[in-house]
Amino acid sequence: MTPRLDDAVDITFIRSAGPGGQNVNKVATAAQLRFRVADCKLDEAAKQRLRKLAGRRLTEGDEIIIVARNHRTQEGNKRDALERLDALVEAARRAPIPRRATRPTRASKEKRLSGKVRSGRTKQLRGRVRGDD
Repeated sequence: MTPRLDDAVDITFIRSAGPGGQNVNKVATAAQLRFRVADCKLDEAAKQRLRKLAGRRLTEGDEIIIVARNHRTQEGNKRDALERLDALVEAARRAPIPRRATRPTRASKEKRLSGKVRSGRTKQLRGRVRGDD
């Protein structure tokens, strides 16, 4: 985990319905990670991208909640939750590359038009067959 995120993360352990056998009713192994977006040291544009990427995991209190319950141990679930948060933050850090408008080449225009002509001919052949009268 990056040092810039440590102060904005809280991890608690809750009971899990995942794997664990009879222990599942006694031991809290699922990790619930709460990440405060406002407290992290990212620029404002990256925070906005992070909020958008979080989707329904973002609460009204500007926290991202990640629940990990795939492993039987607290350590495994904690590691899984932190890796998922790191991936989310890393994706938000990278600004999208703006699209540059380009024009279609002459060859691509000709290819498109010849394809249209070919499909038009095919459809024309599907018409009614007229017999010699």
